[in-house]
Amino acid sequence: MSGIPASTSRRAVYARRTAVAGGLAALLASLTLNAPAAQAAPPTPPDAATVRTYLAGLKVSAEGTMDGYSRAKFPHWSTQSGQCNTREVVLKRDGENVEQDAKCAAVEGTWFSPYDGATWTDAQDIDIDHIVPLAQAWRSGANTWTTAQRQAFANDLTRPQLIAVTDRVNQAKGDKDPAQWMPPLDSYACTYARMWVTVKHHYGLTVDQAEKNKLTSVLNGC
Repeated sequence: MSGIPASTSRRAVYARRTAVAGGLAALLASLTLNAPAAQAAPPTPPDAATVRTYLAGLKVSAEGTMDGYSRAKFPHWSTQSGQCNTREVVLKRDGENVEQDAKCAAVEGTWFSPYDGATWTDAQDIDIDHIVPLAQAWRSGANTWTTAQRQAFANDLTRPQLIAVTDRVNQAKGDKDPAQWMPPLDSYACTYARMWVTVKHHYGLTVDQAEKNKLTSVLNGC
């Protein structure tokens, strides 16, 4: 038998366990501190495999014309609650530490634009992009919708249809489809394609052949 008193042995075991627990706690704290900050973002689209099935089910058709189109036919930035409209809701959702004034306008905050990787601290540098642009939707079937349907599309916070991005990048996109424009940041291509197809799938919009080919190529690489 050992000559070490039982009480001393128990204290030694307790000390070792305490040290191990302390080490684990320190490791977890370090991992937490060094982990990347979560980014605020639109609703997450389904995974690439699911979206590929959505894309396969979309009707392929040449884009329609702009005859009769007007942004006014897609009433947007509707009031969501109080004095907050859709734009302000998205600015709050997609930003970090966003402060709003009494009229719900964003007066402080930080916004990371996933299209180009830029970070902004002035809401005036941010546009709220419609992933599937209004004019693109019009040429893809929305010309037959009611005004109420177009309003729901233009203010959709449930699907990944609205996102805060750098204003000049959004302006460069215009109403182009993925065959004509993709986000400058290549690492966002998969997410963008998944968002685009998810929205078109939900609303039953068509795709043209070049658009489908580009989306297929992107999604196959995801």
